[in-house]
Amino acid sequence: MGGPLHGLALGVKDVLDTADQPAQYGSPIWAGHRPRADAACVALARRAGAVVLGKTVTTEFATRFPGPTANPANPAHTPGGSSSGSAAGAAAGFFHAGFGTQTAGSIIRPAAFCGAVGFKPSYGTLHRAGMKVMSESLDTIGVITRSPGDAALVMAGLTGADFGTPEAKPDRAPRLALCWGPTAEKAAPETRALLDRVAADAAKAGASVTALDLPPAVAAGLAAHPAVMNGESAEALAWELDHAAAQLSPILRENMAKGRAFGPEGVAAGRAAFAAARAAFADAMRDFDAVLTPSAPGEAPEGLGATGDPAFNSLWTLLHVPCATVPAGTGPKGLPLGVQVVGGFGQDAAVLGWAEWVRQALR
Repeated sequence: MGGPLHGLALGVKDVLDTADQPAQYGSPIWAGHRPRADAACVALARRAGAVVLGKTVTTEFATRFPGPTANPANPAHTPGGSSSGSAAGAAAGFFHAGFGTQTAGSIIRPAAFCGAVGFKPSYGTLHRAGMKVMSESLDTIGVITRSPGDAALVMAGLTGADFGTPEAKPDRAPRLALCWGPTAEKAAPETRALLDRVAADAAKAGASVTALDLPPAVAAGLAAHPAVMNGESAEALAWELDHAAAQLSPILRENMAKGRAFGPEGVAAGRAAFAAARAAFADAMRDFDAVLTPSAPGEAPEGLGATGDPAFNSLWTLLHVPCATVPAGTGPKGLPLGVQVVGGFGQDAAVLGWAEWVRQALR
């Protein structure tokens, strides 16, 4: 009885093992698979008193091929991915929090598309034991909730660490960097208007908002993301590729062939580019509390055949830094839009606090 998450209802993305329910990883290869043990994060949630309501739909091995989940704001549109079910379920109020994982944009983008709060903590915050890991350098476990305060509560309950009290009023307004990043041209008109509005609202509430151009080493890190993600994923799926390749989706087979083509040298060069990008970003962030940046290119695209573009997410994932998305209005079709708040590595509590500050600053 008791525990910091006592009675909290949890959805568990189905790339995380559960001892009492199947773990099928979004793939027919693993249909009916029953693990013996919970993933570490699931075991920690139960230890803290949370109740696992069930598994949530993931794309195939948390990659691109979608599952059947629809967007609760409009079921004709994608919920995003790969944490599709956790985002849709949290946004719809089916459970208090859902576990997500992010390799490119799999927590932040679906949370934004569905109108929820997504939190990707600093890399390695939640242990990946019992997760169907794809990319050793990138995969990060996080949570999708209805508020930054809920995310802080869940993360603190899981880890025993202090994730702050986002609702508490800080003693000063933040120093925000307005940053489009290397993929600025991917932003839809509604996202351009959104970020301008959020920046204006934040400034009106007292924040200093300064445009930030990231150094070339950061863009070089992003350019290396596909080599590392697909190269490492091809290693992770060695057994599936050797024994059940026909049951992989054509797009996954294609990406794994690309991944193998990069070879060990390509993956090693990509990892080196990541390390250089992290150092350059830490320098660029010296005078700022947090970055304001898009959560996604625009509203959730129509149809369930694809989950959208992680153009505004992959960079922050490879930098290993904490990110949160908060709802920030709607787009031209009435679907949710989010704005993303990013901080320096290890500044997780601050990111959740500034995300709540930005949410409250929105008019």
